[in-house]
Amino acid sequence: MLFKKIKRDKAEINGSSMADIAFLLLIFFLVTTTINVDTGIGMVLPPPPDGTESDIHERNLMNILVNAKGEILMDDRITNIEEVKDILKTFINNWGEDPNLSDSPEKAVISLKTQRETPYNIYIDMLDEVMAAYKEVRNEASLVNYGMEYSRLVVGSPQQVHIKELYKKRISLSE
Repeated sequence: MLFKKIKRDKAEINGSSMADIAFLLLIFFLVTTTINVDTGIGMVLPPPPDGTESDIHERNLMNILVNAKGEILMDDRITNIEEVKDILKTFINNWGEDPNLSDSPEKAVISLKTQRETPYNIYIDMLDEVMAAYKEVRNEASLVNYGMEYSRLVVGSPQQVHIKELYKKRISLSE
């Protein structure tokens, strides 16, 4: 007796719902995936010039250069990063006493220049020191005038506006 092979249909998988499943997976991954966005350095740019020339006297300008080696030169003198904040506070808060420093906080300008090869971390540290100097002089003025720290003043209050106008951040960044 010979056995005949029985012809069977090949097994098939119903593929009609595969497109739906792929679409649902795509939506799931799109919804649950987070995309990192580089925010950069948060700085407020000054308004565009109004067309009038404003002269900045040499004594009101603090030149800071961070060179390719990461050295910090403040008015052509090599300075340690730890000294920068105190030097800037003295420069900003001079009120015309020292003829080599700024006339007043309103006229003080800090010019931060870098070279293309400047180490990024040194540049960020310098920006942090400049911002910290302004934060401290604003804080000290607020304590003297209003008996509380600048950060505790009500946002938009006349006291905060007065301190902010007195110690405007006049910073020039260039390469």
